[in-house]
Amino acid sequence: MAACVEKWDFNWLLHRAAQRVGAAFADEITKFGISLRGQLVLNALASDEAARTQLKLGAMLGLDKTTLMSELDKLERAGLVMRVPDPSDRRVRTPVITDKGRELQQQAGAALAEVERGFRTRFTDQEMAVIRKALGDLANGEGPMHGSCI
Repeated sequence: MAACVEKWDFNWLLHRAAQRVGAAFADEITKFGISLRGQLVLNALASDEAARTQLKLGAMLGLDKTTLMSELDKLERAGLVMRVPDPSDRRVRTPVITDKGRELQQQAGAALAEVERGFRTRFTDQEMAVIRKALGDLANGEGPMHGSCI
């Protein structure tokens, strides 16, 4: 790690900041028996009123089919989601969050929000506004996006 200490270029700083925040989030979410991807899936299912097929959910979250199916399998085994057949096409499955899943998603979301607050306390409201704008501009910039949301 000593070789990394003197690195100060933009990419390195962003990467290290993301690692630090991501590790804190990952540590917190494990207390709820799910992964960050699991919480991402639960958030998507809890926030969308319209039914969404597995295929559409994967596209929205930037998760390939194998990764999404594995995550849905875990969430389903835990009783947090269920997959129901589409009435018009029985080959199509629609994941639906359960009451247990919604409760866990809310509790985990509150805990993750507290972790985020801990990081934000290092900055003034004005600094956070600048940071959010800069990161939003970078995240929504031109060019292809690779990888998932998590």
